[in-house]
Amino acid sequence: MTEVHARSSAGELSAQPWRDVPRAEARWMRPHVPALADAMVEGVLRHVPEYARPDDPVYLGVMRVAAERGMGHFVQLIADPDASPEEVHQVFFDIGYGEAVEGRSLEHLQNALRIASRTAWRYLAREADRLQKPRNLAISLAEVNFAYLDLLASAAAQGYARAREKAAGEREQRRGRLLSLLLSDPPAPRDVVAEQAALAGWPLPGRLAVLVLAPRPGGEGPAGLPPALLSGQDRGRPCLVVPDPDRPGGADRLTATLAGWTGAAGPPVPVDRAGVSLHWAHRTLDLMTEGRLGRRPGPAKGRARAGVLVHADRHLPDLLLQECRTLAEAAAGRRLAPLTEVGPHRGVRLALTLLELLRHGFNATDAAEALRVHPQTVRYRLAQLQEIFDYDIEDPALRLELMLLLPVWLRDAGHEPPP
Repeated sequence: MTEVHARSSAGELSAQPWRDVPRAEARWMRPHVPALADAMVEGVLRHVPEYARPDDPVYLGVMRVAAERGMGHFVQLIADPDASPEEVHQVFFDIGYGEAVEGRSLEHLQNALRIASRTAWRYLAREADRLQKPRNLAISLAEVNFAYLDLLASAAAQGYARAREKAAGEREQRRGRLLSLLLSDPPAPRDVVAEQAALAGWPLPGRLAVLVLAPRPGGEGPAGLPPALLSGQDRGRPCLVVPDPDRPGGADRLTATLAGWTGAAGPPVPVDRAGVSLHWAHRTLDLMTEGRLGRRPGPAKGRARAGVLVHADRHLPDLLLQECRTLAEAAAGRRLAPLTEVGPHRGVRLALTLLELLRHGFNATDAAEALRVHPQTVRYRLAQLQEIFDYDIEDPALRLELMLLLPVWLRDAGHEPPP
């Protein structure tokens, strides 16, 4: 082997070293092809346990045919350096494809090819020595053997990759069909959904949440998503289905994955109610995009690059009011008419005070802290509020209505309500 390395370093390696072997040498090699194939199969079975299938004569037959075809083409290349590699390429392409389909590692196949190649070279080197061939012939055959091994390994790797690509494509198609079934309206039968989930390799959860994202130019969705998520498109927006969002962290676990994306998460629902989560995710994103969703505290320090993910169920009052916007505006105008009558500046001041009083159970001290005024100021304004309204603003039956209508009235007055 030292002579081979010395020769290799003396000049450029030939891309087709079989052209450097005299064609006549193929004559003594050809009769040995059957015995060579047997030796190669025996070597693989001995040294690669993953291929040992003594009770499977069909599999052993395939191995022997592959070895015979490979060695037959090896000898043919020496006899005719322009011989087409198409047939043997297809044989090893199919072998690689089959390995992927059966779920075995490409590493096992490559190891088997190396064992077979070493076995073939040792056999030919011994025979060349027996025939007293020039020592340089053994070196040349070693080079041919290495180059030919690369050809076969490349064909097998291509077949392996093709099978993996096809399997991945089929899996994505099944996941896409599952997403369509989950989001269909009316809902698809549960047994149909369960069957498709099994085909897609997606464990059917007890509950799920649907996310929609603001689209980007090109229409592509986020990359690097966890395999547990189903992804697709709905109404031109990237759409994700999150299984078991009620687990610790829930949809918040996606913040890093969705860095830079703006989106909305629908409420967690049973699997057969996925369409409900989808509807509210779309509606929340619509309102957020239009600037009609109430403000909430901004992202924590150090998370400025994290995805902006708004949860529909954390904006319930805003969503309910927007769904009934015209009714809410009419009701606010009637119920809170006294605020309009006292003038815009005083009305806004009193409205903000009443809102904070409602939020703090009419505790003047807490409301004053939120408003950043003296508690006595809040008490003075409360007296004014009780004077201008002809109903009891502290009536528990009215509190929810007033808390919903005051932000509507403030927006109509041109003032954004506090978060």
